[in-house]
Amino acid sequence: MKLSIVTTLYKSAPHVREFHRRASEAARKITDDYEIIMVDDGSPDESLAIACELVETDPKLRVVELSRNFGHHKALMAGLDHAMGELCFLIDSDLEEDPALLTEFHRKLTETESDVVYGYEQERKGRLVDGRGGRLAWLLIGRLYSVPIPANQCTARLMRREYVDALLLHRESNTIIGGLWVITGFRQIGVPIGKGRRGQPSYDFVRRVSTLVNGITSFSAAPLHLMTYVGMAVSTLAFVAGIVVTVRKLLYDVPAGWASLIVSLWFIGGLIVFCLGIIGTYISRIFIETKNRPYVIVRRIYESRKS
Repeated sequence: MKLSIVTTLYKSAPHVREFHRRASEAARKITDDYEIIMVDDGSPDESLAIACELVETDPKLRVVELSRNFGHHKALMAGLDHAMGELCFLIDSDLEEDPALLTEFHRKLTETESDVVYGYEQERKGRLVDGRGGRLAWLLIGRLYSVPIPANQCTARLMRREYVDALLLHRESNTIIGGLWVITGFRQIGVPIGKGRRGQPSYDFVRRVSTLVNGITSFSAAPLHLMTYVGMAVSTLAFVAGIVVTVRKLLYDVPAGWASLIVSLWFIGGLIVFCLGIIGTYISRIFIETKNRPYVIVRRIYESRKS
């Protein structure tokens, strides 16, 4: 198998047929020896049913149905796990990224002899949350991650088999694929692409924040270090404030007052709870990883009955 196109399905019903048509056209421009793998990530709409209809007419299409919704990143890894191509093209099925990018990525991969060609947005578009919120998130990622993550990188990427095999060595339960792409190494090159905006995004604000927190705690110990610095700063301020209060009391008989004491207790208490929350997040990740549970469970694989 020369080429595998891997995508995931979640609330993708309006786009499945068009994605399949475009992906097939793009693949045939490179080789006739290809496959398309769609991973149904517990989609609540008709995505799976539509994909299964396409399977009956296209022997090059396989649909991997997961037993429930495991999350976008894990579903992508599951799709790569079932891909057999010497080249693997990873892309979302919502058509924000055009499957025709495969042709450009393949040319770039061949010209540069790279192992990975990935797409990135030069400038984030969209409303307040998508635009400014996204820029803020990437700023935090750039400052806090222990590895340099290409800003505004997209799902769309073309990868050689050696890289895919190395990527699949990562079996973390809390899968943050953007970081795994980078720490796997190999020769990677970015290509600027344009992304469309189609309907309601599948990632709402809460899921975006959750992904950001998971990413930071997966690839950075910066929050733990920050706790140390904040603790030292607060201790220093408390020590200085204690000296000031004592001096004012001894020299000027100025009462310290209970209000300042209560405010100080609230501040210290809030800081302690915040720090315990950060520690708890890291401990929970350790707890989950030590269970060594599979990060996805496949319910069924649908393939064409045609030879």
